Amino acid sequence: MKNIDLSGTPEEIGRKHGLEGKEEVLKSLDTYERLFYGYQQINWTTVRERGKIHLPVIEKYDVSMLEEMEGVAAGAGVDFEDILALNARSEIALTGQAHNSFTDGCTSIGMTAPYAADTIIGQNWDWKGEQTKSLLLLRIRQDNRPDIAMVTEGGIIGKIGMNSHSVGVGLNALITDRKTDGVPIHLGLRAVLNASSLHEALAGVQDGQLASTANFLIGASEGKERGMVLQAEVSPYGVSITNDNASLGVHTNHICSPEVLQHVNDKNNFRYSDSEIRKRRAEQLIRIDQQKQTPFTEDTMKSWLRDTFNAPNAINHYVNPKAPEHRQMETVFSIVMNLTELRMHVCEGMPAHQPYRKYSVKREEAL
Repeated sequence: MKNIDLSGTPEEIGRKHGLEGKEEVLKSLDTYERLFYGYQQINWTTVRERGKIHLPVIEKYDVSMLEEMEGVAAGAGVDFEDILALNARSEIALTGQAHNSFTDGCTSIGMTAPYAADTIIGQNWDWKGEQTKSLLLLRIRQDNRPDIAMVTEGGIIGKIGMNSHSVGVGLNALITDRKTDGVPIHLGLRAVLNASSLHEALAGVQDGQLASTANFLIGASEGKERGMVLQAEVSPYGVSITNDNASLGVHTNHICSPEVLQHVNDKNNFRYSDSEIRKRRAEQLIRIDQQKQTPFTEDTMKSWLRDTFNAPNAINHYVNPKAPEHRQMETVFSIVMNLTELRMHVCEGMPAHQPYRKYSVKREEAL
């Protein structure tokens, strides 16, 4: 996984992302052009037009995001509309009535006091194995905003990571039948990573600002035993937190909130054969370690994310050759973030078979 340090104005940050990550940006464009056409018979011209409908609200939401995307396009030598489409790919892929809508999957877990002294969040990101070649680990130094360490796909400016103010976010994709022309969820993820506090992070995703439905695992720490983790299902119709105690939470790829389900239909046809099993298995592993009085640490979370029960549809996800092609996914990367200590562990590939590497989010320490 290529590591890139970025700094400067939004346009400069984007330009270096595009320049040094050009190969990964082009890989993302190739992957999604083929997937959209193969699964939904949408050509890339149509995809670009669908992305453009979000422009007015992004400009009002945070114009610097447009500037950064323009920089990515310039650096990679592609059109701005291509990069915009990548950042709106969930809205194009995961909503509507298309028979073969596709989704990246994942299992996300968050824990803090009283279960753990530190605030720790993590997840596996399950998607097409070929997208391993598009992954970038970006460390972004911004003026007047927190520094960010983030794992993303080339060209996408918001995804899974944490910042220097001890705020972090993970993503569980959800398939639904409704969307709006609001802010694409990947830009909502970036807004969380731009936030200096938990309330600021939530302010950027509430009030129906986002265009589609997803689960954001949002964590924040203010020191030992001073943190929260929230499994927040965001949607165009508001936000709903599904873990009641704000100290421990698991989410996979089906909607858990009755409030959200009042407005959208969950179109995940594999809830009970995949998503539900992964969620319940993660909760079971947590209970087992509680009973054993195992300390809840980064290593404990890694052990949960390595779990292979019910393979191939396990937390450590393998390709299921019996599933339809658009559902043949695997764990592409795994990430564990200690928000209290400002460090993250990233595994490229399946954590059951590959090691994690440790990175610091502190400004004075290099990747």
